[in-house]
Amino acid sequence: MHDKNNKKNIKKKSTTRKIIKAIFITLLVVILISGAVLGAITYGMIKTAPKLDVNQILSLNSPTTLYDDKGNLIDEYKTIERRIPVSIKDVPKNLQNAFIAIEDERFRKHPGVDFKRLVGSTFYNIKNIITKSGSLQGASTITQQLIKQKMFLQDSLKHRLSIQRKVQEMYLAIKLEKVLSKDQILESYMNTILLGGNAYGIEAAAHQYFDKDVNKLNLKECAFLASTAQNPSVSYAVARKAFTNKKPLDSPRTKAVLSNMLKNNFISKEEYDKAINTPLVFSFNTKNQNKMAYEWFSRPVIAQVKKDLKAKYKNKYTERDINNLLAFGGLKIYTTMNTELQNAVQKILDDRTEPTKEKASDYLFPRYNNLKPVQPKLQASTVIMDYHTGEVKVIIGGRGEQGPMSYNRAASDKFLRSPGSCIKPLTVYSPAIDTKIFTAATVIEDSPIPPEIGKKYVAPGQKPYDPRNCPMPCRGYVTLREGLRRSINKVAVKIEDKIGLTTGVSYGRKYGLQIDETDEHSMAAIALGQLDGGSIRGTNPLTLATAYGTFGNNGMMAKPRLYTKVLDRNGNVILETKYEVKQVISPQAAYIMYDLLKGPVSSEPGATGRNARFKGMSVRGKTGTASDMKNLWFTGLTPYYSASVWVGNDDYSKIKGAFSSNSVARIWREIMKVAHKGLKDKEIEEPAGIVRIKVCKDSGTLPRQISYEDPRGNRVYTELFIEGTEPHTFDDVHVKAKVVKKVDKNGHVKYVLATEYSDPTKIEERVFIKRDYTPKAYLVDQKYVLPTEYDDATPIDDIKDKDNKLVNDFFDYLFNSDLDKNKKNNTKDHIKDSKTENKNTKKEKFDTTNND
Repeated sequence: MHDKNNKKNIKKKSTTRKIIKAIFITLLVVILISGAVLGAITYGMIKTAPKLDVNQILSLNSPTTLYDDKGNLIDEYKTIERRIPVSIKDVPKNLQNAFIAIEDERFRKHPGVDFKRLVGSTFYNIKNIITKSGSLQGASTITQQLIKQKMFLQDSLKHRLSIQRKVQEMYLAIKLEKVLSKDQILESYMNTILLGGNAYGIEAAAHQYFDKDVNKLNLKECAFLASTAQNPSVSYAVARKAFTNKKPLDSPRTKAVLSNMLKNNFISKEEYDKAINTPLVFSFNTKNQNKMAYEWFSRPVIAQVKKDLKAKYKNKYTERDINNLLAFGGLKIYTTMNTELQNAVQKILDDRTEPTKEKASDYLFPRYNNLKPVQPKLQASTVIMDYHTGEVKVIIGGRGEQGPMSYNRAASDKFLRSPGSCIKPLTVYSPAIDTKIFTAATVIEDSPIPPEIGKKYVAPGQKPYDPRNCPMPCRGYVTLREGLRRSINKVAVKIEDKIGLTTGVSYGRKYGLQIDETDEHSMAAIALGQLDGGSIRGTNPLTLATAYGTFGNNGMMAKPRLYTKVLDRNGNVILETKYEVKQVISPQAAYIMYDLLKGPVSSEPGATGRNARFKGMSVRGKTGTASDMKNLWFTGLTPYYSASVWVGNDDYSKIKGAFSSNSVARIWREIMKVAHKGLKDKEIEEPAGIVRIKVCKDSGTLPRQISYEDPRGNRVYTELFIEGTEPHTFDDVHVKAKVVKKVDKNGHVKYVLATEYSDPTKIEERVFIKRDYTPKAYLVDQKYVLPTEYDDATPIDDIKDKDNKLVNDFFDYLFNSDLDKNKKNNTKDHIKDSKTENKNTKKEKFDTTNND
């Protein structure tokens, strides 16, 4: 019985062993298979890991630097992310150890991955997942965090628990530890990590929190900086609050760092106690850390470099790559800015003269009226450009102290204003000359716009378009040259109507003007520069300075160059600009426009920008007044530079005080005087195909002798023409007539045509101009137009003076008598016969034909 039981027990044990063995084998197989699968998956993750770029890891994220046109360092690109690289040799040991103590205690011992910590955190996290208590614990080493920051930052933000990324981080961390020293890894880490606010890296953080260099931090400050790495946004918020409340911060996280430093023997008990009892006081730097030294110039340069990098390397760099390259790639950008001139022009626009009664006229801007502020917020901007090379020398985007990334009123497409009459040379006059539809001598009548023309530019049922002149009077016959000199609005509209609005738009866009769909259908916009009705709403000084340079450059418009070359951190040229031009108008049209633009700055009557002239230099230019005195401009050029100045208010309010576009011309003058210091005046080269011919101002054609006899004088002058467009007909506007001067009781003078009954002592022979209709509006030259009214003198019988000689002279003069001297001395019989004959003579209209 006993043996049977024994056998049964032995058999039962054997079966149990077999089951356990089977289970073990099964589990082993499962483990092996799982391990193999896991290994294969891990291997797959490792195989797809990005290539380790040691240079990228070692990069200290150097900022991009900018240099002026002489190669001098002028600026550093400031981004929202503030980074200031620092060598580990300049980092206090306490700060190095503070990061190690709180982030990675065994940093100096592990191979890149802390396996002991990894296993511990894995079991800890499994327990918390099962019990649904506590938070997950990380085990990333400093080396892994560096890999994540440099190579997986975007992915880590999107997929915080990605196993694949974790595996790849560990793989690359181990690989990195084989090629870099611990100090190299720690240095790169401390210069990379976000430490709250906009501070990336320890040097930027030291300046942000304590307004000092990192090597000046005490032990507790070092502990605080290391503590911010875990939760930078919270650390920044509590520090900022403590600073605002002017109280020291009692930071548990800082105490934890100090405790870990003591535990790891990084500091002594005495140092620990002293640090714990030291108040943690912040001194936030309230300066604009993101403001560049030359905001107005440097920001547009960065924008242009970014645009050019995108265009050249579109298949190599993403936008994020380009942003990182510009912010932290250590690029060197050689700009075209002239530092000395930039500083001088900024000072001029700031108008820093103190107010005094004796020097009220010294002010360029109307800040004071009887020593009281008038308009202190009046803004201005300007651009100076060498149109022969395309290099922009000055960009001033505003007056006074401005914050970082403020409106750039000179070069930004986000701040555009109506150019007023500055647009006329671009969309009216140069197209008229270039298309050969008009010449500089073409005569246009400055008079109200005919209704049939005005109706074309308004909606049905509206009053025909007819802008007013400023000043108001219409002048009558003017040449195209005079129309530009006086900036006559009605003349500009008539020219634009003749060449076609679409032609004006086409040329405007060739010059680079920002014209939208609303503007292109508006006569006010294209002919008069009221670019404020559409979505774009104007232009800027950079655009206008570039466009006006065309007139001094043989009709070629140079593309603005804000930089010449860009070097990478290794000194390789990655971008380079060249002088690029496009032909906008013919060289002949450009030369004539250059000559025409001396009119607005001349001393001649009606010149609108005479304040622009300065001694020793040829000046050309045009004023502009737009939107009811809300925008004032002067744009012009010399043989060397083109420049544009805008003045106005940011809130679009009307400019107050005795200020006009001629005042802006004065500002332009002061700026350009500095720009031309030491330069000698010169002529621009005249192209072939220019013809000089004397013409009549009132007909625009070749003069006759009568053209010179106009009572106003100076009606004949020498004009420039594109060869083939010069006139070949003669003046048919001037005529001679015998007239009598009449003066009414108010002293007003007028002339009437003489008749056979007119008093011979009052008859004059004068030269007039013809007009084939009677204007409804007053025209300045109307008093020189041939009269249509006749003298109302009484018949000859009523003449009381019977003096033979007087009567004989009268008949001889009036009827061109052929009597010789003997007949003129005849007796009274001849006079009697003449009287009898004249009684039968009918009144005739006076001959007013040209007597040439």
